[in-house]
Amino acid sequence: MGLPFPIFTWWNGATFGTRMGLRGKKRVGEDSLGNLYFEGGRDPNGIPRRWVIYKGSNDASRIPPEWFSWLAHQIDGTPDESLPPVRAWEKPAEPNLTGTELAYRPPGALEKGAHRAKATGDYEAWTPDA
Repeated sequence: MGLPFPIFTWWNGATFGTRMGLRGKKRVGEDSLGNLYFEGGRDPNGIPRRWVIYKGSNDASRIPPEWFSWLAHQIDGTPDESLPPVRAWEKPAEPNLTGTELAYRPPGALEKGAHRAKATGDYEAWTPDA
């Protein structure tokens, strides 16, 4: 797309202005999806400010749970140093699939043919006279 593309597009990674705003901030890590995490400065309450720069589309559901806990100040250190190792039975986090082909569609949804199971006969419509 060329050089000017990241200057104007906020939905696909960081813009030029965001990158300039992160000058002097400390890069603290990178997750398995390639998102970069930064820390620096303090807010008016004295809490350190933290940022994520997405690799690809800007979708908050693409932040793994361990890094979300760091961004939300639930843990002080990075996930590598503050959290226990991942257990064998844990599944990897999935991004929000709404609006994609992999989204959940219940029986009877238009995308699944719009055919619902027959009623079981235990339904009786309400009438005001009853």
